[in-house]
Amino acid sequence: MTVSQSTLDLWPIGNCQVSGLIDDHAGLVWGCMPQVDGDPVFCSLLGGDVQDRGVWRFELEGQVSATQSYVRNTPILVTRLEAADGSAVEITDFCPRFERSGRMYRPVAYARTVRPVAGAPRLKVTMRPMRGYGASEPETVRGTNHVRFLGVGEGLRLSTDAPVGYVLEGRAYRVESDQHFFLGPDEPFSGNLRAEIRHMEELTRKYWQLWVRGLAIPLEWQDEVIRCAIALKLCQHEETGAIVAALTTSVPEAPGSERNWDYRYCWIRDSYYTIQALNRLGALDVLEKYLGFLRNVVANASDGDIQPLYSVMGEGRLDERIATDLAGYRGTGPVRVGNAAYLQRQYDCYGQIVLPSAHAFFDRRLLRMSDAGDFASLEEVGEMAWKMHDQPDAGLWEFRTRTEVHTYSAVMSWAACQRLANIARELDLANRFALWAERAAAIRSTIEARAWVDRPDGGHYKASFESDYLDASLLQLAEVRYIAADDPKFQSTLRAVENELRRGEHMLRYAAEDDFGTPETAFNVCTFWLIEALHLARRDDEARALFQRMLSHATSSGLLSEDMDFETGELWGNFPQTYSLVGVINCAVLLSRSWNSIR
Repeated sequence: MTVSQSTLDLWPIGNCQVSGLIDDHAGLVWGCMPQVDGDPVFCSLLGGDVQDRGVWRFELEGQVSATQSYVRNTPILVTRLEAADGSAVEITDFCPRFERSGRMYRPVAYARTVRPVAGAPRLKVTMRPMRGYGASEPETVRGTNHVRFLGVGEGLRLSTDAPVGYVLEGRAYRVESDQHFFLGPDEPFSGNLRAEIRHMEELTRKYWQLWVRGLAIPLEWQDEVIRCAIALKLCQHEETGAIVAALTTSVPEAPGSERNWDYRYCWIRDSYYTIQALNRLGALDVLEKYLGFLRNVVANASDGDIQPLYSVMGEGRLDERIATDLAGYRGTGPVRVGNAAYLQRQYDCYGQIVLPSAHAFFDRRLLRMSDAGDFASLEEVGEMAWKMHDQPDAGLWEFRTRTEVHTYSAVMSWAACQRLANIARELDLANRFALWAERAAAIRSTIEARAWVDRPDGGHYKASFESDYLDASLLQLAEVRYIAADDPKFQSTLRAVENELRRGEHMLRYAAEDDFGTPETAFNVCTFWLIEALHLARRDDEARALFQRMLSHATSSGLLSEDMDFETGELWGNFPQTYSLVGVINCAVLLSRSWNSIR
């Protein structure tokens, strides 16, 4: 079996500390250590034609087929490889996650088990981690039952009961019993490898299945919602609570577009949408962790000034550079590390801090509810929303060469002030309620005066105060409760956006030329925003049909990337993309039949 090119038909595994992407032939093709924005030890996903470096692959001699599935309601992956002679193996992949000694055990480690299940399978192990973003292979030191990889962070160690010599040489051998592999920190593996890995697998399975059991899922599309919820949780760096936009960097939005961005960071905007979706399912553990991250961001901010994104450890400086030793996804570079968007002004972020934070003042299920002290800190963010609501920024689409006063940013500033008024009322702070309600009303007046275009067909809101163009973010005006869905202004805006940006079953984020030319692919979350808007407009039959079409484009693992070719349906962009997974969850919740229908 020869792998000739990368694909996004990938299966995520992880434990909220480290993650990995497994391809459709059991190859670990992407995995960063010691955390999601670290060095990609496994990087063949971005290796172009070079598919035998930066990979950990099991190749069955004479292989003719591969089938994959997750253990139900977990990110534990089982891959079955079958050969022409009828022999077969099953490979189980997971990252351990369970409670031990009163703490969550989530090591920087991958566990893999190979089980012969038919015939006399012969297997070759390709184990070639890299360092320095594909720059070089680490020095290896062989032990009796382990291999040390030096110079990869603080060092890695593969502990195994497989023949170490065969593994190092990449030599095919007959597999006659279960074999276990544990790649983690460079320290001796404690205990019996076989017994410990099996125990870890069982405890990890129980953790995830109990977590899923606590979700409030819709009646319809249960499997899809559960899979997206698990993937969203894997995008959280639990140590700090940060939520990354995707697990990868530099998968292009379209081939040759150079729209290759590093999404392994915590965008305030993306995280807001993630939290919103998971709250709909009752996943409060993710919310609580993220609120802790936000409180640290706010505390470290100077006078409430917030960046659009941070590292998972809260670092603000994310200088962008090119990793020249990686050719890129299917050879379409550049591969970027870091993201210069951290330098931009994106004023919607103030609303996206206040909105999820507001939840903690009302939800009595939380272990830590917010109080007057938290409100005072949050008001600093609100002050910035008020100050910047009519100032030009790069906007949610992160334009690199122009700024305008974007309607979406202004609406999010309105939302910040309106929610602060709600919180003040809950805390019986009459003076603060009056202040924030007055500011919300003032911002609304500005938006109505500068963002609305009167036309004979009913008019529409426009994407910015300065330009008469449309973008898909206008579909969110009803979702954030700026305007009622049955308001004629929203209805006419929906018609205008749909006419301008819809391409069959897909939506563009905007159609106008930008820094990199005219967009070539649809932005998946915008299609989900359209579905939401259709539902709110009581066009449910259309919404359901379009939702089913979007689900049909998901990978075998049930997930989506950021972008899609609106002619071929091929997925592009970083994977799995939180925006897209959020869209699946939100639409399923809105469109599903009620549980009461079967009771």
